[in-house]
Amino acid sequence: MRRQRNAKIIATLGPASSTPEMIRKLFDAGADVFRLNFSHGSHADHKARLDIIRKLEKETGRPIAILLDLQGPKLRLGTFRDGKVNLATGQAFRLDLATEPGDDQRAPLPHPEIFAVLSPQMNLLLDDGKVRLRVERCGPDFADTIVVTGGVISDRKGVNVPDAVLPLSPLTDKDRKDLSFGLELGVDWIALSFVQRPEDVAQARKIVGDRAKILSKLEKPAAVDLSSAKIPSAGTTASLGSRPNAVAR
Repeated sequence: MRRQRNAKIIATLGPASSTPEMIRKLFDAGADVFRLNFSHGSHADHKARLDIIRKLEKETGRPIAILLDLQGPKLRLGTFRDGKVNLATGQAFRLDLATEPGDDQRAPLPHPEIFAVLSPQMNLLLDDGKVRLRVERCGPDFADTIVVTGGVISDRKGVNVPDAVLPLSPLTDKDRKDLSFGLELGVDWIALSFVQRPEDVAQARKIVGDRAKILSKLEKPAAVDLSSAKIPSAGTTASLGSRPNAVAR
């Protein structure tokens, strides 16, 4: 079975798609790479999926790539007094380091590293961009904003700062444990989340070495600059669907 195409199809495995029968169906339908999302599931869950894929690989005689997708840092709001609020476009809204539950006028944002890099006119995206805020005034422990795109926001929704590079490593303690576990299992690719600078990829490469390839996820504008950066690498360039270290069967 050979697939002579440059585009690769990635199938993410989860609770509804992790049986041997379903993984085989996905493979037969054209999946080249199986993604293990380490934002969810236990190590035991992911090992069981990997074992199924490697067994299928032996049965078909075709190398199948496995991609370990690391969770990366999670920046989130605190809680709200009533669990959620509705922010209207044009209204004022404050984010701060206070621990009191939020309301329709303010919300806790327990991340001083965000306030450290904010400046007026920067954008803040809440809940995967469903709500957009523009910074009007800010300090080391607050940001007064205007709601540019309104909507409902609830407890612990994610916060993205697209206009700034945050002083954070892309590898949390959880990521390091997940990475070590995945490399021991023999995954082929590592998807690195929250990439902002070349040093982020170099940091991961020092841990990974030549045991796997690294895929940088472009989730922030700063990551686009990596396209012209010189990143320390190991091994030869490989397409996403390949298993450079696989033995031909």
